[in-house]
Amino acid sequence: MSIIEWGINLILDWISSLGYAGIVLLMAFESACMPVPSEIVMPFSGYLVYQAETDPTYSGSVMSLLGVTLAGALGCTIGSIAAYVVGLYAGRPFVLRYGKYILLREKHLVMAEKWFAKYGDAATFISRLLPVIRTVISLPAGIAKMNFKRFVIYSFVGSVPWTFMLAYIGYWLGPRWRDIESVFHSLDVVVIGAVVVLIVWYVVKLRNNRSKEKATEEKASQR
Repeated sequence: MSIIEWGINLILDWISSLGYAGIVLLMAFESACMPVPSEIVMPFSGYLVYQAETDPTYSGSVMSLLGVTLAGALGCTIGSIAAYVVGLYAGRPFVLRYGKYILLREKHLVMAEKWFAKYGDAATFISRLLPVIRTVISLPAGIAKMNFKRFVIYSFVGSVPWTFMLAYIGYWLGPRWRDIESVFHSLDVVVIGAVVVLIVWYVVKLRNNRSKEKATEEKASQR
């Protein structure tokens, strides 16, 4: 058994035995920039809801779709607060120095910083639906000293659609809930590529505007 498969089995065991508490804990880990995939946690939670409703022999935690959605969003918020505090008090140098130990690379932080710089506080809400960025956006929010109350509200409200979508897909797929993994891995590549293209376009546009401003200033100085 590979380390990845062992980790997935551990996640499934936690949710099966701890129920809502397991979902909160695991989603908190993910939003605190730990390598815990929400694409496994939430669909499996949705599948357990399906199993409890359809299998008379089911003996695990009995949960509802609304319950697992809110538990996931609560976990996301708790983990986001932890990451926010690290960004607020430790700052960017600390994150860059120790981020590698939780598989957080500088390019991830830079991507989140650019996203936050462009969209401001709203980035905390918008990014919850985007892979990679959603797990690290709390760090630049803390570094930028975003209003804490607004940060918590945006984090929770922005997490609800994501956790509901994943849980519902797991519920809808039933025993085939693992099929979602390959779909989201492909989606990650597409979304990340789109974000990179957007950032490159924005940088090029900014440079072109600066070049035009410089050329205008030079012409004005020559008159």
